[in-house]
Amino acid sequence: MRVEGPFEDITFKVIGAAMAVHNALGPGLKESAYHHALSLELEKASLSFEEEKPVEIFLDGASVGLLYLDHLVEGSVVVEEKAFSHLLTDEEVAQVITYLAATGLPVGILLNFGRKRLQYRRIFPPRKLDAWRDRISRYVWRPKSE
Repeated sequence: MRVEGPFEDITFKVIGAAMAVHNALGPGLKESAYHHALSLELEKASLSFEEEKPVEIFLDGASVGLLYLDHLVEGSVVVEEKAFSHLLTDEEVAQVITYLAATGLPVGILLNFGRKRLQYRRIFPPRKLDAWRDRISRYVWRPKSE
């Protein structure tokens, strides 16, 4: 018996689109090629999405920088793409968890197109967000001071 999780239908379609990209292109390309190809496949799957979605991060009411989500699908699923020859590490998983903690979104998908087989993980936010919010600064883009 298959147990359905939150947003199972959307995540299933996203992973299917990623598999189509990987089957067509194989490993060895730059992340940007997979990103663009995934956008095309998400369109084919009739999924709405935003590319490089900026998320402003605040600390004590002041903006401290931006996070950029590779894809935000259907306004609820964070998709982070990688093109690493190595297996995904806890660091990449932590990045997606941090994005979920920062945005309050319910689910993320981490994709790695750089291996012989597509590697993917469906990721949910932690039960206790406070510790993860402290890690956000590692992923925030800040303009250089003049």
